Amino acid sequence: MRVLAVSDVIVEALYSPAIREIARDVEFVVSCGDLPSAYLEYIVSMIDKPLYYVMGNHGTRGGVTAVPEGCIDLDGHVINHNGLLLAGLEGSIRYNDSPYYQYTEGQMRRKVFGLERKLWVNRLRYGRYLDVLVTHAPPFGIHDASDLPHRGFKSFLGFIDHYHPKYLLHGHTHLYDNRAVRESVRGQTHIVNTYGYKFLDLEIDG
Repeated sequence: MRVLAVSDVIVEALYSPAIREIARDVEFVVSCGDLPSAYLEYIVSMIDKPLYYVMGNHGTRGGVTAVPEGCIDLDGHVINHNGLLLAGLEGSIRYNDSPYYQYTEGQMRRKVFGLERKLWVNRLRYGRYLDVLVTHAPPFGIHDASDLPHRGFKSFLGFIDHYHPKYLLHGHTHLYDNRAVRESVRGQTHIVNTYGYKFLDLEIDG
């Protein structure tokens, strides 16, 4: 299942009519956060495919520019897209007093706990918990940085180790060097930094 994943920075080629050709064979789009709603709405309008998103730490709640219309919020939800099981967790580690889209480790653990019943339903119904976890921040120690604003969540490591999603897609960590690590593996989970954009061919188990 071919997917276009985007995050953090506008890519001019995707913000033009060329996207119809560039993304002609994608099943859906995933946004891992920190992108203007107008950009996501444009992508949806041009290719007429579903777009699933989580908010990044730079979102502002309540404003018309914050939530992309015609797109599907994955945060705290589990969705079955043509047999592919997706869930999402928005935001980054808390590093200032912004009231939205930043979480302490304890708060993120509670968000993970809020998904658990839905994941067990998946396990009973489909024989697996999840295929794709979509986040804004990376897991702690994987694609993150040492400064607090760009530190990953330790609770994501526990999620990976317990629920074994096939993929974890995230943003938040900007890539300025082509030699920077963009993809890693932990256990059974393929972890991908989607900064800018990346096409992925996702496999469905079961």
